[in-house]
Amino acid sequence: MYQSDPVYAAVEAFVDELQRTGVQHGCVCPGARSTPLALVLAARPGLRAWSHIDERSAAFFALGIAKATRRPVAIVCTSGTAAANFLPAVIEAAYAHVPLLVLTADRPAELRDCGAPQTIDQLKLYGSQVKWFAEAAGGEAGARYFRALAGRAVAAACTLPQGPVHINFPFREPLVPQAWACDTATPATAATPPGRPQTRMPQPELHAAPETVAGIAQALAGTARGLIACGPFDADEATATAIAGLARQLGYPILADPLSQLRSGAHDTGLVVPTYDALLRDAAFAAQMAPEVVLRFGPMPTSKAFSQYAQRHLGARQIVVDPIGVWYDPALSATDIVRTDPQALCRALGRCLPAAPRDRSWCASWLEANRRAAAAIAAQLSTMAELFEGKVFSELAALMPDGAWLYTGSSMPVRDLESFWPSGRRRVRFFGNRGANGIDGFVSSALGAAAVGDTPVVIVTGDLGFYHDLNGLLAVKRHGVRATIIVLNNDGGGIFSFLPQAECDPGFEEFFATPHGLDFRGAVEMYGAAFVRVESWEHFRAAAAAAIGAPRTTVIEVPAVSRARNVVLHRQLWAAASRALATGAH
Repeated sequence: MYQSDPVYAAVEAFVDELQRTGVQHGCVCPGARSTPLALVLAARPGLRAWSHIDERSAAFFALGIAKATRRPVAIVCTSGTAAANFLPAVIEAAYAHVPLLVLTADRPAELRDCGAPQTIDQLKLYGSQVKWFAEAAGGEAGARYFRALAGRAVAAACTLPQGPVHINFPFREPLVPQAWACDTATPATAATPPGRPQTRMPQPELHAAPETVAGIAQALAGTARGLIACGPFDADEATATAIAGLARQLGYPILADPLSQLRSGAHDTGLVVPTYDALLRDAAFAAQMAPEVVLRFGPMPTSKAFSQYAQRHLGARQIVVDPIGVWYDPALSATDIVRTDPQALCRALGRCLPAAPRDRSWCASWLEANRRAAAAIAAQLSTMAELFEGKVFSELAALMPDGAWLYTGSSMPVRDLESFWPSGRRRVRFFGNRGANGIDGFVSSALGAAAVGDTPVVIVTGDLGFYHDLNGLLAVKRHGVRATIIVLNNDGGGIFSFLPQAECDPGFEEFFATPHGLDFRGAVEMYGAAFVRVESWEHFRAAAAAAIGAPRTTVIEVPAVSRARNVVLHRQLWAAASRALATGAH
């Protein structure tokens, strides 16, 4: 399209190669210096360019798309502090292993370090947070160079462990296409046959060595008191099925963080213990149920009680299966770290193990404890008229349709999801920003996922997480993104009330809990979304059911119990689970 201009010809070759290597989405922020990237992306057929005004929101929106599609997404901005606003999302992408292509425009070398406006040092701006950095050459470097640059960037972002890469483009004026008299072959299409990348880089398959598989199989086959734990690693259905099949063959219970995708789905969930956080808070149970082996897939589950359990039983063999090459051992409890594909390992182990376990009593004890704890918690929740934020997840478990997505915020929401979401065969895909575990950019991330989903999306956040990214709601108005957003509003940071800082008085309310006293209705309606503030559980059920089926975004505010009361109710539920374990009562 712009082949008469060497700069635009180079950028078009670069973007064409991105598309050939699997990039389908780009998020573009306004600015003059990034004009070549913006215009080429916007004109590219088959590649969706999402326009965003706020750079931080744009980057998190792209993160949500990349998480939902499991494909790399490009983000584009102009020079100066615009690029700095990408940093929080770059950090989350680095720690959550999400492939982002960070494309920043810059002033050319002659305008740096001389007082030129909107110019900062952008070379290696994101430091060690990106997997690879490159500064692009000028357009005279030619199409093959820019194709190689794009291909290498995508390969770096997608090679395990996945993550963000940064390419800095120094553009000289004029920044709009020039009418050059040039009759050369079209660089964007002449390099290779249509649709094929200039250079292909297949991802390697990770398989454990036969002797490693045999050693693990021997340890598992001779051990009745074993557990399978699944952290937030976003297993696909085939991997979930393989893990569930191995658990059945071993007779091991599965302690599954919902973000692992093992808690819900079409695979066999009969061995999943959804109440493990409550069970492991009971000191007597945690001591009595000492494992001999723990086979963990991915990161640690969110539950602090599980982490403490792993540290308490250091005599157990604790095998961490790491599919991406990250040292997932914050509890310093691992005895083995095996870098391999979980699905392949489960199948290989299955071939080495007996068809069925000899002793099922250990697993039966876990499942009976789970039954008692779940019944006790459910009974208490059923009689709870107060708007307790933890109950939202048990309510949603009954309301969400098969195949829906649930994007959960950090701090208390993700912990309540872990504590109160039951297991079952209804397919619900779970998301959360659990790389750096921050609250910034959450609304944008969740709406990014919703923008590319073809299923109902429910978003649950605390009030501070919602406030922190109100700008993200512009995607609702600008792009017509549809989702149900549930805001658990206890006027501050509820998680701090569970920490020792709650005793720091004076100072706790102002510097930790940080109440804001905001009414979100006006802001929500400004961005074109509907707003409902519920008054009871009956009202919540009706509002959520209507919102999930509605053609527009609805924000449902749950004016939750006070932060202090929230702590009391959590402890009452944990106590009810402990009583059920001790007495067998429901």
